Amino acid sequence: MSKGADKHKGRLNELNEFGKDLARRSKSHCELCDNHGVKLFIHEVPPVPKQPDFESCIFICETCQGQIEKPKSIDVNYWHCLHTSIWSEVPAVQVMAVLIAKTLAAKADYAAELLDQVYLTEEQQQWIADAEADLLKKK
Repeated sequence: MSKGADKHKGRLNELNEFGKDLARRSKSHCELCDNHGVKLFIHEVPPVPKQPDFESCIFICETCQGQIEKPKSIDVNYWHCLHTSIWSEVPAVQVMAVLIAKTLAAKADYAAELLDQVYLTEEQQQWIADAEADLLKKK
């Protein structure tokens, strides 16, 4: 295996160590859409830190994961669940919900309204700014 593949596999192993704690925190529900009874995945909220960090991880379903990874094919109606997740007490969930709402705001009035209503700490605002900068670099 190449060094890159080994490094990636090592990171996945480190992330998988968070699985039980994420399942406990989320009560085995998707932390964005609240779906349960489905396979959940660990998603790192950008910007991804050099070392895996529990506080920057969320537990999400395959549908949410797919839509986050392919924002051009996003289903605006699917994300009405943001009405709940944007108020999460888990900062990583709230940051990811805001990032998704920002993506949807031009297409969906409800997303723009949520962004007008949400309260974010200075730390969360900085996290979102850093995430947006990171995502722009990758385009």
